[in-house]
Amino acid sequence: METREGPDGRPRCGWCLSTPDYLAYHDTEWGFPVADDRRLFEKLCLEGFQSGLSWRTILTKRENFRAAFAGFDFDRVAEFGPADVERLLGDAGIVRHRGKIEATINNARRARDLVREKGSLAAHVWSFEPPPPEGPWRPVAQTAESVALSKDLRKRGWSFVGPTTVYAFMQAMGLVNDHHDGCALRAEVERARAAFPRPGQPARGNL
Repeated sequence: METREGPDGRPRCGWCLSTPDYLAYHDTEWGFPVADDRRLFEKLCLEGFQSGLSWRTILTKRENFRAAFAGFDFDRVAEFGPADVERLLGDAGIVRHRGKIEATINNARRARDLVREKGSLAAHVWSFEPPPPEGPWRPVAQTAESVALSKDLRKRGWSFVGPTTVYAFMQAMGLVNDHHDGCALRAEVERARAAFPRPGQPARGNL
């Protein structure tokens, strides 16, 4: 993934310039750190739905997913039952895949359990934040930390959380800064990460 010039003349990660939806997502969301449990749960679920599909497919349906899954409030989704599964299978605005729908409901229950144990989903997932990389940026599909978080979640009963899916989640939620070295957003994301108080961890000095 090389950089390409964006519409404002600034270089961006090449993947984001294929559609305006990607550009807006790249510039305002991707890589910026997130501590909100609902947003973290949403992203884990949507990454699961993306399996075998493009992110653009999911991104264009994101508002429909939010409406269908109670805004990804996992306490509410955890109470979904068989009638909700059938309702969701009939919803043309989302990806109608029984396994992924049932996994989302299951994962909501597991998220609720995890929050009871750890205090927040954010505190748990951020405990798997990788150390700063050494050397220049290079693309990877997974890391030791995404493998570890994947194993941890699967041990807790989560589904559709393989290490590649989890790494995509970590990229998007700011646990890593995977903007290309030449991308204009890389420094902005790094500043946001430096100022970000890690959930459940002591305050850090300037990075």
